[in-house]
Amino acid sequence: MKKKIIKNIKQRYLFKNLEKKRLTLKILSKNCNFNKKIRFKIKKRWLLFDNNSSITRIKNICILTGRTRSIYRILKISRIKLRDLVSKRLLPGICKYSW
Repeated sequence: MKKKIIKNIKQRYLFKNLEKKRLTLKILSKNCNFNKKIRFKIKKRWLLFDNNSSITRIKNICILTGRTRSIYRILKISRIKLRDLVSKRLLPGICKYSW
């Protein structure tokens, strides 16, 4: 599970660093005011980016377990761990309603 968490952190870091470059090249490649040759060169540079730097590759993963399903986005914790932490009263401000 630790490997998944580390991979997710690396993907988020890559996306954060390359987001502006990706967007500028994407916008420039779609601009019709440029010559076709220039747009083609820009598209080539855009395709050379690492696939892991794309936002669609990033998944919501539980920080504690590495589980990918049923994650609460605000806390970044899966529903199973959330239930355990609430029952042990480790999360302030969250109380058990009916489980």
